[in-house]
Amino acid sequence: MAENPELEGLVSQLSEAATAICALPECRTVAKRMYGNLVRRVKLLSPLFEELQDGGGGIELGNDVVKGLDSLRIAIDSALELLKSVHEGSKIFQALQIDKLAGKFEDVTIQIEAALSQVPYNELDIPEEVREQIELLHAQFKRAIGRLDSPDLQLVKDLAAAQMDDDPDPSVFKRLSEKLHLRTTADLKRELLAIHEMVISCGGVPEGVSEEYIETMSFLLKKIKECVSADNPDVDAADIDKSSMKHRSPIIPDDFRCPISLELMQDPVIVSTGQTYERLCIQKWLDAGHKTCPKTQQTLVHTALTPNYVLKSLIALWCESNGVELPKKQGNCRNRRPGASGSDCDRAAINALLQKLANGNTDQQRAASGELRLLAKRNPDNRVCIAEAGAIPLLVELLSSSDLRTQEHAVTALLNLSINEANKGTIVNAGAIPDIVDVLKNGSTEARENAAAALFSLSVVDENKVAIGAAGAIPPLIELLCNGSPQGKKDAATAIFNLSIYQGNKVRAVRAGIVPPLVALLKDPGGGMVDEALAILAIIASHQEGKAAVGLADPVSVLVELIWTGSPRNRENAAAILWSLCTGNGDYLRTARELGAEEALKELSENGTDRAKRKAGSVLELLLRVDEEVGS
Repeated sequence: MAENPELEGLVSQLSEAATAICALPECRTVAKRMYGNLVRRVKLLSPLFEELQDGGGGIELGNDVVKGLDSLRIAIDSALELLKSVHEGSKIFQALQIDKLAGKFEDVTIQIEAALSQVPYNELDIPEEVREQIELLHAQFKRAIGRLDSPDLQLVKDLAAAQMDDDPDPSVFKRLSEKLHLRTTADLKRELLAIHEMVISCGGVPEGVSEEYIETMSFLLKKIKECVSADNPDVDAADIDKSSMKHRSPIIPDDFRCPISLELMQDPVIVSTGQTYERLCIQKWLDAGHKTCPKTQQTLVHTALTPNYVLKSLIALWCESNGVELPKKQGNCRNRRPGASGSDCDRAAINALLQKLANGNTDQQRAASGELRLLAKRNPDNRVCIAEAGAIPLLVELLSSSDLRTQEHAVTALLNLSINEANKGTIVNAGAIPDIVDVLKNGSTEARENAAAALFSLSVVDENKVAIGAAGAIPPLIELLCNGSPQGKKDAATAIFNLSIYQGNKVRAVRAGIVPPLVALLKDPGGGMVDEALAILAIIASHQEGKAAVGLADPVSVLVELIWTGSPRNRENAAAILWSLCTGNGDYLRTARELGAEEALKELSENGTDRAKRKAGSVLELLLRVDEEVGS
């Protein structure tokens, strides 16, 4: 083999592909039998590849051998691609498309059989028993062609009933839950992610499939989820926390209250003095003609309102932890003049700007996008008018502009427009997410920061969390978190926190290396990122893979220190992370004790927040159990 590099490379590729197929996990979809048969048959090819790698080193082999093995390599690669798509793909989609899926397995079977026919085994220096095994396997592939599995008639009937009956029997969805292996909350989350990743990768819907088809899949997933929830009324820790706090009235931190209304803020914005207010309240103050900051009485340099995304995220986190519902969205509070129709924005001016976006030269596009950026920031009316005029698709197109300043204006304008809830959907439907991620990777410093803030704003909608993660946003967000400006780090952390609420994004973040920089931020209190780093780590550590990564970063000493010295919220999160690490791991428990965690936890269990007391108590119980095991 050493004298034939081309053949050596081919055999190596074949062996790697076969090994990858052998390593695939068991299939848990309706294609289980087809998947299993293909994996089993490819495994039987492994001895051939092993012999070719280890055996006929010095034998000169002809072009027929190379050609035959190359055909086999292509066929095995096709098999690997199909098997991976089945393993990673939507179970509901596979069930609805079972005939087409069976056709794909048939095509791969034909491809492998044809390739095996082209390999001249008599020219290969392989043992007789291996040759016989491959010939028997070749016969198996031949017999498999045209022998499709019988359909699962009950599954076909249930899928039809679920889609066509006005009020399907609940047992239909119970059977679908079992047949499709969608039995737990984790199964359902993976399925939702698979559906969304399929839609994102196809740029909409798969070829030959209508949008109504995706709606059908969403409907089926929703009904199966209801069935699973009814059968498994096990709520997670967050739900328990919410229910336990339902009838309490936790004290709202002062920083979360608007200085004007003294109510919990739902849309905090910053004025030019650096003070934060509820948007609606400060806008009314400004509309009344005031030119000063209500709290400091300083004259406002300008009246632009900047969204305070970090505070908004912290308020949401506090509400989540304390079982408090965020205030309902305020109604449309536009102060219209009597007899006026529509909003108070200058539609003619906006339309003129859009003409420049669509048809202007680079300078005109830069100027127009910059003006729209300011208009969208100025007030809610403008955000509605600009979107209604059709600006969003034009701005999305400019995200790919070669002019960095235009690109920066475009992404910032979209950020400002996304403050309006209805605009979020329009921005996503215009295909903005991949382009915003590209700006996050390659834009100017300010553009990258505003791209991160835009992704956070869009991720408020749960479905968008999936799409943003699938578009590859998390690695560049981590890069911004590590190397951005102070504001860029804040924007990145806020976006990562919100995205990581979705389970699949936790895994993406861990695999992209989020944990070491977060632990480094914990160890640098002067950097001003301890709050955000702890909040993200608390989410990450709740996942098994995240927990392992956090443990490798050796955070126990800094966690114990924060339990002693941190703010109430940080002490709570530090205890939660420590509990995740210590559950099922005696080494971390012993390390924590050696570092003085027991005394810190006892103090926290008496004086911390309710959640902090629970987490501290749980770790103390683990420490007690370790003592009992040692004593026995």
